[in-house]
Amino acid sequence: MISEELKDQVALVTGASRGIGRDTALALAGMGAHLVLTARSQGGLEETDDLIRASGGSATLLPLDMMREAEQLDMLGPSIVERFGRLDVLVHAAGVLSKLTPAAHIMPRDWEESLAVNVSATWRLIRTCDPALRAAPAGRAVVLTDSYADRPTAYFGLYSAAKAAQAHLVRCWAAELEQTPVRVALADPGPVASHLRRAAFPGEDQAKLRQPAEAGAAIAALVAGSPERGATIRL
Repeated sequence: MISEELKDQVALVTGASRGIGRDTALALAGMGAHLVLTARSQGGLEETDDLIRASGGSATLLPLDMMREAEQLDMLGPSIVERFGRLDVLVHAAGVLSKLTPAAHIMPRDWEESLAVNVSATWRLIRTCDPALRAAPAGRAVVLTDSYADRPTAYFGLYSAAKAAQAHLVRCWAAELEQTPVRVALADPGPVASHLRRAAFPGEDQAKLRQPAEAGAAIAALVAGSPERGATIRL
């Protein structure tokens, strides 16, 4: 059953083709929001769309590779407002682990990919969504983070550096919005049975981890509430 916490609101969710992004989209749709979903995989987005529609929700799909089609991100905010008249929510769940390797062995291609997806895409989303979120009655933005952003760990240098840069950028943006109704927060779901987690720890039993549906529901509840600006919320 669709509730009305976010009735008539429009929510943009990145990384929505699977995992936490998909389940966050499902949870937001269950609150009455119309979803604008982006990810690299057309097929994955269609599967998410099928699940949303089966539950009575609605979604618009925008297949997008954040590394190879980065400039298209710049038009997302204005395009959403032109089509729907508003943008109320941004949930940035897309991310990439890249390779776990000694810092001295990081390859330029891997460095570029990690910075493009984890940092530059966040910067572009802020640029394109900020005006619409400021214009919304109660704009909300939640960016997924990771404890590795604040915890230097051997072999995680590339991922940690990118997530740390992302987190600092988001916190600065949140500080700039102190005199507005917009709330921006970082959300750390902890260990979740996701594709990214599986790539980092291939031998781990994911059945023992928190499942994406639980994390998605917690993120949706955070969106519907009033998170502290710039806070890192441990879900």
